[in-house]
Amino acid sequence: MKKVYVFLADGFEDVEALIPVDVWRRGGIDVTTISIMGDYMVESAHGVRIMADTLIEDVDVSDADLLFLPGGMPGASNLYNNQFVCNAVKAQAEKGKMIAAICAAPAVVLAQLGILDGRRATCYPGFEQMLSKATYTGGLVTVDNNITTGEGPAAAFPFAYELLGQLVDPQTAGQIAEGMRFKHLMEAR
Repeated sequence: MKKVYVFLADGFEDVEALIPVDVWRRGGIDVTTISIMGDYMVESAHGVRIMADTLIEDVDVSDADLLFLPGGMPGASNLYNNQFVCNAVKAQAEKGKMIAAICAAPAVVLAQLGILDGRRATCYPGFEQMLSKATYTGGLVTVDNNITTGEGPAAAFPFAYELLGQLVDPQTAGQIAEGMRFKHLMEAR
């Protein structure tokens, strides 16, 4: 079973964190949410409090198939200001293993760590100037080898399904998308 770790910091964007967790768990992925705040309770950018599965001081992420950084502000800045998160993401990148970030997190965390240098990436509009060493695509979801980035809250579903397809297989991702009525939604436009 594939392992995904989701770093949560106060100020995370609600749907960007929770939609992927939901989709991946439906797809059979072992997903662990990690609070970096010293408390299991983490508060979103919109005041929603959720209980993380574990605390950052109690986890080893070296077995991760995917490390995921949700966006939101100041959530993304809180992630960047955490040395454990930065070290874990850099180690994951050095191993060529999967990293995903959405909204502000590709710019605020990955770009500032140099992980997006020479790569294609997307992020929330207004943060693209931070991608000066990357090629900004402006797409909902951008995949560049082992790095997947998403634009913002509306991209949470396609972002989650893309990563589920990478982690498990495209057929499972398609079945989950159909079961959640995402395909129907896209066809209804």
